[in-house]
Amino acid sequence: MNTGPAATNNPAASSAPSSANSAVATTATAIVNIASLVTNDPSLGDGTPLGLIQDAAVVIDGDRVVWVGESSKAPATDNRVDAGGRAVIPGFVDSHSHLVFAGDRTAEFNARMSGQAYAAGGIRTTVAATRAASDEALSANVARYLGEALRQGTTTIETKSGYGLTVEDEARALRIAAEHTDEVTYLGAHIVSPDHADDPAAYVALVTGEMLDACAPYARWIDVFCEKGAFDGDQARAILTAGKAKGLHPRIHANQLSYGPGVQLAVELDAASADHCTHLTDEDVDALAHSSTVATLLPGAEFSTRAPWPDARRLLDAGVTVALSTDCNPGSSFTSSVPFCIALAVRDMGMTPDEALWSATAGGAAALRRTDVGRLTAGARADLSLLDAPSHVHLAYRPGVPLVTEVWRAGVRQYAGSGH
Repeated sequence: MNTGPAATNNPAASSAPSSANSAVATTATAIVNIASLVTNDPSLGDGTPLGLIQDAAVVIDGDRVVWVGESSKAPATDNRVDAGGRAVIPGFVDSHSHLVFAGDRTAEFNARMSGQAYAAGGIRTTVAATRAASDEALSANVARYLGEALRQGTTTIETKSGYGLTVEDEARALRIAAEHTDEVTYLGAHIVSPDHADDPAAYVALVTGEMLDACAPYARWIDVFCEKGAFDGDQARAILTAGKAKGLHPRIHANQLSYGPGVQLAVELDAASADHCTHLTDEDVDALAHSSTVATLLPGAEFSTRAPWPDARRLLDAGVTVALSTDCNPGSSFTSSVPFCIALAVRDMGMTPDEALWSATAGGAAALRRTDVGRLTAGARADLSLLDAPSHVHLAYRPGVPLVTEVWRAGVRQYAGSGH
């Protein structure tokens, strides 16, 4: 599988050595008696892309991994944690979510499950509720969904604006998001604002002008929903190009509901990720395979809209780097569970359990152009989960079962389930 770009423009990325034999301080913590350890380093363990090590140990010093290898060879440390024969995986990297919102769309979901088709216009319902919510309510919602995600093994998450669609509300959403995560995306171009329904060109001018000026200080990324009913290819190019000029790197909602120019535009502009990728031509697949743009697949959206599944097998066989994310949002994918998305990807999108896990960890890191997360090797940030199972395969094998029993982020145990 394509492992994506080796470089990163993220200042948090580590330049520490990746060798499993780095020097270890005695004050470090060793997690030992790991049944199987996923490192995502093919030079380790079984030599697969997952770099699986059996009967393994991980040593953490501060917020970093400093050693991985067989448990019997673990260096001496002052602190030892017995994994009890459980599997350890890197923390999930969820590279696509929409968490700054208020209200829900239960009625819309109920209608859709009763036979009505999904369309992009439902976003307007959330826009009205979000505009009416207080800063405190929006921040509490973000914290709630981040907590949900953490308990299911997610240690890095990207989230977007896009439910304000005014200068003030988009800037507010990004400011709130930036209080909770470093991976923040400006999505003023989610849909044409209801306030500009009769003049889309004026809204594009706002998104690329005053709104961009207000939002850029809070964001790392810029995104656009390039789709019928949202923004066409020319509008999307103008929006992303303006963002690049302000120092924001592109990502794009591409080819979700129909064939369109989104994927080709993503490659043209060196977008970090083209997200959804449900309707692809052979030319789209080839363009992705010969670029550093990651195809981020979001099976929660297909599950919740009864839309056709993305063909992950086609992408992987062509050599495309694939990420797997939740698309957590109140309208089309109201799940914060990466394990659920892994199970869907394996069952319905042609991925193997190994590929799905890689895509939800290292693939998500590639979609964020990060090298410090999504792997467990010396120098990586110490983000990991312990599973109540001997193998990562159980994430797909036992769908719906809460297998994550402990989560460590930046070297600190952030969650421990009951009984552990």
